[in-house]
Order: sequence, then C-alpha cells, then structure tokens
Amino acid sequence: MKVLVTGGAGFIGSHVADALISEGHDIIVIDNLYTGFKKNANPKAKFYNADICDEEKIAKIFGNEKPDAVNHHAAQMDVRRSTREPVFDAKVNILGSLVILQNCIKNNVKKFVYGNSAGASYGEPKYLPMDEEHPVNAICEYGISKHTVEHYLYLYNYNYGLDYVSLRYPNVYGTRQEPENEAGVVSIFVSLMLQGKRPVIFGDGTQMRDFVFVSDVVKANLLALKKLTNKCYNLGSGKGITVNQVYSTIKKKLNSSLEPIYADERVGEISKCYFSYDKIRKDFGWKPEISFEQGVEILIDYWKKRIKR
Repeated sequence: MKVLVTGGAGFIGSHVADALISEGHDIIVIDNLYTGFKKNANPKAKFYNADICDEEKIAKIFGNEKPDAVNHHAAQMDVRRSTREPVFDAKVNILGSLVILQNCIKNNVKKFVYGNSAGASYGEPKYLPMDEEHPVNAICEYGISKHTVEHYLYLYNYNYGLDYVSLRYPNVYGTRQEPENEAGVVSIFVSLMLQGKRPVIFGDGTQMRDFVFVSDVVKANLLALKKLTNKCYNLGSGKGITVNQVYSTIKKKLNSSLEPIYADERVGEISKCYFSYDKIRKDFGWKPEISFEQGVEILIDYWKKRIKR
C-alpha cells in the first residue's frame, strides 16, 4: 500500500513512517521541517519539503503520488503559541488539514488516520479516567483546532466515503522528541539533568498527565490503518503521573542530586488528566506495553548517546 505520512520527519510521524516501511508499505513523507528534521525521515521514504497549507504544492504531490492512504501528523503543536497566535494555529491545524482532506477526495484516497490530542481537547475533567464520551471543552486554542478536524472527518466519511480513525493522544514521549517541544516534559527533564542543569516545573508540580511511550502509539497507528472503523479512540495508560513524579523518577534513574526550579503555571494548561483505553482495547486489541519507568530508561540511554556525540 502507498501511504502518505504528513509530519513524517517529526517526532511521532517519523516513527510511524519507519514502522509502515518495515511492514512493506511504500511511504511518501510531507514535512516543512519547521519542527521536524530531515534526519528523522526514513531514507526509504520519498520526501517532500512542503507545507500542508500550500494548496498548489499539496495538490501536485497528491496528483503525482496517488496514495492509497494518509496518516496525518503534521500540525502546529505548541499550546503556548496557539494562545499567542490563535489564527496561525487554526490556519495550520484546521485549514491545513482541510487541504489534505480535499486532496484525499480528489484523488480517491480511502483510508485516513489522524493523530489528535486527548488532553488538550477534553479540557478539565468531569471524571477520571476520561473516556471518549467525556465532554469536549478545550481551554486552549490548540485543543479546539485539533478536535475540530474530527467533525470534518465525520463529514468526509458521510459524504464521500473516506474511512478514518482518529487517535486521541495523551502525553507521548520517547526517542526523537526534541526538548524544544514544550509538550515533551520527559525529554526536557532527561536532557537537562544529564547536562547537570536544573529542570523547571511550572506550577506546583501536582498537575497530572497520562504518559504513553511512542512505540505504543505507533502500534495503535498500524492497527488503525488495518481496522478503519470511522471512530475516535483514546490512547492512554488509564492512570496519571504528576510532574513531580516525572522529575523524581528521572532523578532516581540518574542518581542525581539536582533539585527543580518552580515557576508560575502556564495559561491554558489543565490540572490533571488521564484516559481510559477500554474502547480501543475492545475494538483493536491495543494496550500500552512500555511502563513509564521502562520508557524513562530507554530515553536516558538515547540522550546519553546524543549528548556524547
């Protein structure tokens, strides 16, 4: 199968592209390298340096390549930037996604997997763990723009027969996640502490998140492509970990004496969230396999090698 992966030089998208190639698929990667890196793009993939908002260029790529399926990970993913620049956030995440969707219809693409955000979309929890029936009341622009695309997916399926799965991500962490990405708290803490620098915790550190390692997220993407159900699914571990616990786990693994710096909490961040994965377990047989401690150990080893280079 020929699969087009948008954001395929980024953190999650590059891992998805690698896994699809290992399964024997023909992969096309679109990435503007704004937050992605060419070195992440699999050399066996055909690479296009393109912005999903560039209608003319995207139309040409679709027309030339004629993909069978699309895995859509290209996005503006910075919560703080979405608050500062909501128009830019909406342009990339909503209008850019529409450019991709319109070209899917024009070129008879029948399969679409969407990388969405769970924590940013649901907002403050009414109950925990949050399932797919939880109200969607985002308190940041990023959460709104990412969730909006699910409405278009329903429409494009209903009107044009585009089969899809939307995967609602928790806090994904793992190799290739750059510290400059404000959502990558685990990578940020590991890279700083390995260099003898104190990490910054915004707020009192009791804010709680659901962490899933990138390899588990990749497995969900592969299953979604095979089992398109026209539904939305949470990924998660079913339990929360506080930022203070993230810090203490890394501190223990590194045998570090560094203490964190506490700073003011940031606008648009929810206090706690973690997610039920019962629905995707029932439909796809998916469950997270890498524990948080195992994931931290993998990440520490990865960053030790990077820092030495």
